Amino acid sequence: MRDILSVGEMVIDFLPGSEPGSYLRKAGGAPANVAIAAARAGLDAGFCGRMGDDDFGRFLMETLRENGVGICVPELTDKAITTMAFVTLDASGERSFTFARKPGADMFLTCGDVDRAGVEESVIVHAGSCSLSMPPASEATEYALRKAHELGRLVSFDVNYRNLMWNDDIGAAAEAVRGILPYVDLLKISDEEADMIGGEEAVPDIMKKYGITVLIETLGGDGARWFFDGRSGLLPSIPSECVDTCGAGDAFWGNFLTGLIRGGVRSVSDINEPVIEDAIRRGNIAGALCVRKKGAIESLPTAAEIEEFMRHEC
Repeated sequence: MRDILSVGEMVIDFLPGSEPGSYLRKAGGAPANVAIAAARAGLDAGFCGRMGDDDFGRFLMETLRENGVGICVPELTDKAITTMAFVTLDASGERSFTFARKPGADMFLTCGDVDRAGVEESVIVHAGSCSLSMPPASEATEYALRKAHELGRLVSFDVNYRNLMWNDDIGAAAEAVRGILPYVDLLKISDEEADMIGGEEAVPDIMKKYGITVLIETLGGDGARWFFDGRSGLLPSIPSECVDTCGAGDAFWGNFLTGLIRGGVRSVSDINEPVIEDAIRRGNIAGALCVRKKGAIESLPTAAEIEEFMRHEC
């Protein structure tokens, strides 16, 4: 049985290198990076997403394979053009985020792809909100989460609002996210994006209304607040200024999910406070290692690197 199936859009990220105008390339989109992070942490991970038959789509396909991720839809298609995202760095150290192509219109993930991916064979099914921006990917993503929920699988979701994905319509983004919340068990959201569901003060009611078991709010990188069973806790997290330059946020969530699996979680009923805290700790270590290495794909730590860090620095 596969540990994690990640469903999502196709994106290639170009991140700033150490000098203005230089770039590092990595597989972008939270679902792809979460799958890679989980695979590098030693889990059986799969990725279900459509990739274009272009240089960037082939790079993403090769990168997933090289990192041990099972590709559930291996065919490259000339219909899909892999979206390219750039995080630029200027001389003052300021960053800006731009898309080279308009996202959304080049999504071709289908419900048939999801069926081929084998949701029923996975413990956790993960997706990210950008995949909800336009059909057929939005329909396929909702279908995957609903099917996983009905089968009793753990459903993980990463809320990531990018203006261009939604034509600057935060209302449409919030509506799409609310539409899948009834199927979600594990929700990751930043403090800014929490405003889409009413802000932190609305969290208890949101969790109760939608049956969400665990919510992690990343609080701009200053900490990771968890909400579970009417309680909450705060643990240190990765420096916020490093998150968008080295994949640390995706490393955090991939290794948080890895921590749950390693803690014996196979269903909602297996989740408890000590397991959550240990999983967050593992996620924080992965994020910290990304920040230290400041790389692209290579910045996502392996299981051995995490264990070494835990032995010597924890």
